[in-house]
Amino acid sequence: MSTTAQIVKDAKAGMDKAIENSKREFAGIRSGKASPNMLDTIKVEAYGSLVPLNQVASVSAPEPRILLVTPFDKGQAKVIEKAIRESELGLDPAHQNGIIRVPLPSMTEQRRKELVKVLHKLAEDGKIAIRHARTDARDKVKKLDGVSEDDKKHAEKDLQKVHDDAIGKLEALLKAKEAEVMEV
Repeated sequence: MSTTAQIVKDAKAGMDKAIENSKREFAGIRSGKASPNMLDTIKVEAYGSLVPLNQVASVSAPEPRILLVTPFDKGQAKVIEKAIRESELGLDPAHQNGIIRVPLPSMTEQRRKELVKVLHKLAEDGKIAIRHARTDARDKVKKLDGVSEDDKKHAEKDLQKVHDDAIGKLEALLKAKEAEVMEV
């Protein structure tokens, strides 16, 4: 039998997961310099299914404006190059001798603004996940038997507070990443 406290705790864990997921996705959005995890959101068609790029290649950043992608299977180089080119990141990879060089174009004001839009979309996805966690928990609280209405109301207040805290954390992450992207 779950209690209101357990339901609130589970909801908080779900919201924390949504924040962590958004944080990971934000890391994939580039700011001024190259970072290997910029390509984490890219999925590659490999062995009959879509897999994250980091499962079929290693990514390194030997210089501030260049990423090197080294496929584990050299036969995958063309497919990986295509996946990078077709991603929303606006990159133009070139491959030679089985290694893919991904030069990072200098960021124009327009490109920075496009990336901020992508960030806002990712943040909105995170907020939706947080709201889902709250809604699910609220439904569970309403269905509890043997719990007074006062306790249910109290649990809803706790849920709302946990929700507001999670949204606040996400907003802070968004503001920080936005500032990083807009920095020239």
